[in-house]
Amino acid sequence: MILDDFIYLDDKGIYCPYGDFYIDPKEPVPLAVISHAHADHAVSGNQEVYCTEATSAFMQLRYGKMAAKVFNLVGWHQPFKIKDVQITFISAGHMLGSAMILMEYQGSSYLYTGDFKLQPDNTCEPIEWHKADVLITESTFADPAVLHPDPVEEIKKLNDIKINIMLGSYALGKSQRLINLINEHAPQKKILVHHKIMPLNLIYERMGYKLGNYQMYGRKLMKNQEEFVYIVPPFTFDSYVRATGVKRLFASGWKNLQVNQQDTLFISDHADWNDILEAVKQVEPQQLWTLHGDGKHLKNYFKNGIFVKILN
Repeated sequence: MILDDFIYLDDKGIYCPYGDFYIDPKEPVPLAVISHAHADHAVSGNQEVYCTEATSAFMQLRYGKMAAKVFNLVGWHQPFKIKDVQITFISAGHMLGSAMILMEYQGSSYLYTGDFKLQPDNTCEPIEWHKADVLITESTFADPAVLHPDPVEEIKKLNDIKINIMLGSYALGKSQRLINLINEHAPQKKILVHHKIMPLNLIYERMGYKLGNYQMYGRKLMKNQEEFVYIVPPFTFDSYVRATGVKRLFASGWKNLQVNQQDTLFISDHADWNDILEAVKQVEPQQLWTLHGDGKHLKNYFKNGIFVKILN
């Protein structure tokens, strides 16, 4: 039997009362199960954390001793129990170490996607699927009007730009994917990375994910017009809003983060509308619960079929 209150939202985040743990809490809690290392899912200061090895490495790099008091590292498809809830990590394809969280309790199963994507990505584990009674999905781009373009075709836009490029990107996950894509599909470009991105790259390399050619940014290098692509985090990108002699682009699935209508680089690490429908097809849930976005379009789409509950 599906329990309507198996998880619910409180002031600290997504709470499972049957295991007395939080999933991706917004504030520090005694016990957290964390899907991936992006800051909106992985806060510092939790007492005890269950996560993948990569997620732990990124959190410890970013937060140091404040990351968590205890890390329990769990491999893919290795079930563990918190009280009477059995939990299994399944690859979400969002970034290195990102996990869907399968929870099984009293004969029913609940699959929390966290952030996920279906697009191929050489810098992380590919998405996997598992059947579940309830699919608890992110709905960041759960709108029929939002369909992500092919990332390869987007990155090929760089080939037509013959001056240096300042490419804004989130430091973790997106930057590493961009380095790999540029090396494969715009190989004449010389990639420079901001110093904040370099230690994250080293974790990828240590875990066996070779990104391709890149080097640390140097001011003297950018003075030469050699088709450099300088990848920078958002705060640096925003601080150079009036930069001259370079083409400014920001890689994101969000339209409001594009520089303008002409200079766009739509590369998203989230599921679009069709991807969410594919997730429902693969998981075959009896119920669909939505988080991290707006579930109204999904509720309308499945009104004559699957029960849809909007949690946020």
